[in-house]
Order: sequence, then C-alpha cells, then structure tokens
Amino acid sequence: MSTNEWTKTELQTYILLLCANADSVETSEEIDLIKSKVDKSTFDKIYAEFSQDSEDESLDKINEAIHLHEYSNIELAQFRKEMYEIFFSDCSFSMMERNLDKIMDNMLY
Repeated sequence: MSTNEWTKTELQTYILLLCANADSVETSEEIDLIKSKVDKSTFDKIYAEFSQDSEDESLDKINEAIHLHEYSNIELAQFRKEMYEIFFSDCSFSMMERNLDKIMDNMLY
C-alpha cells in the first residue's frame, strides 16, 4: 500500500508498531495496546505491511506519510503520549527505544 493512501489511523498504527518493535521484541502487551486503539481489519492490514518492511523502509514511509497529513499540535501531543505508552508498557525505556524516540521527534515536529 502506498503511504499516500494511509489514513491518520493507519499511520498511527504503523508508527506504534515501529515503537513496539524498537527493541526488536514485540511483547503481547505492546501488541494488545495497539490493537485496543484500532479496529481489527486496520490492525491486520497495517501489521502485514509493517512485517514486510525493513526499519529504513518504515522510517521512509512514516516520514512521507506524516507530511501528507496536517496534524494539529494537539494531535501530535496525543501521538507522543501513545508512543510513550508503548515504549513504557514493559516498564523500561531501552537505548534503541530512546534512539527511535529522537528520530520520531525530528519527524513529528
């Protein structure tokens, strides 16, 4: 799927999946948290796409898609909050997660 066809919800799901995978381990808590924010068909579609992409491809897709949608400051703040929920769902904030957080910070602002 082309990123210019992603809805904001699909982009959000993709970003949260990247956050869950930042430390190379997707826990069931992280996946369940993401699933709770989106309907099953959207999750399944985006998860299938995410699973086939490398980290570089993921970052490129996210960067492209973010610029196609106009996000308000409130939406961006909510985005960050949800990212931190994923990062801290396992009660730790690893170096790989911190690095992704910095990359996402540059993309979102």
